[in-house]
Amino acid sequence: MNAWMARREPMPAGFFGIAVGMLALAGAWRVAAKLWEVPPLVASALTIAALAVWAAIMALYMYKWVVHRDAALKEWQHEVQSSLIALGPVSTMLAAQALKGWAHGLALALFVAGAIAQLAIGVMLHGRLWQGGRNAELATPLIYLPTVAPSFVAATTAASFGLPELAMLFFGAGVLSWLAIESKLLNRAALGAPTAPALRPTFGVQLAPPVVGGVAWMAITGSGAHVALTGAAELVAYGLLGYGLYQALLLLRLLAWIRAQSFAPTYWAFSFGAAALPTLAMLIAQRGAPVWMHELAFASFVASNLVIGLLIVKTAGLVWDGKLLPMRAAS
Repeated sequence: MNAWMARREPMPAGFFGIAVGMLALAGAWRVAAKLWEVPPLVASALTIAALAVWAAIMALYMYKWVVHRDAALKEWQHEVQSSLIALGPVSTMLAAQALKGWAHGLALALFVAGAIAQLAIGVMLHGRLWQGGRNAELATPLIYLPTVAPSFVAATTAASFGLPELAMLFFGAGVLSWLAIESKLLNRAALGAPTAPALRPTFGVQLAPPVVGGVAWMAITGSGAHVALTGAAELVAYGLLGYGLYQALLLLRLLAWIRAQSFAPTYWAFSFGAAALPTLAMLIAQRGAPVWMHELAFASFVASNLVIGLLIVKTAGLVWDGKLLPMRAAS
């Protein structure tokens, strides 16, 4: 194994997006198993597979810091790639959610570690934005990752451990960061030079904030069919889902433009939002929604499985061709 790794380029932090997508899809299946008559064994199998992927990617990333420290430090300093490091804590907190029913103590430890790591990484990377000097042409929705995604996932995880006040603190950090950053991204996209093809798949992240935030909101306001969704809680939940659906349509409109870049692991940027959208719809349906919401939830759940299934197949193709981790250049 060490000999094989020595011949390959070190794993980029962007591979955490694969773990995030797999864990988020497994989470969607766990919600589906409670709402519909889908086999719970599928949810369990997907959860185990996703945890295995997360563990392998985490191990490879730790290996990178030990063996290829210069490459890891260079990635940390990179304007684009550094944002992807935040997916490490995100995937860790999603792993905590997945493990909670099987190993509560381990899951809680992972949540604490992920929450602390996401705060440290978020403060460091977000602080760079305030210092200026950033290349506007490299600004993509990836800049949501250090603050928005980890805060929403931390909120969901905290609520699942019975810490609603802590969850609300994380939710506030996530939603206000999201609103502040999105206006800047739209301004850059509308008035700046077109984004380079290699960076266009990262626009898949644009779908995530409203629906991942919506899942966090549902966790904060209660879970299960016995907790009716009413009043302001209902307004916020439907509003976030509506904006998520709009972003999904926008990405469909941009798909031909995005696909100028051939398939690469960066396309996993679509996976978190693709899994979170049906999860939010299912959570709303679970709490007294009309029939059409159940139908929307089911349709989006099917679409999510198709999207992430395609990503899995394409990634497996890269593995088969030996292109997932390219060979190191001869020195």
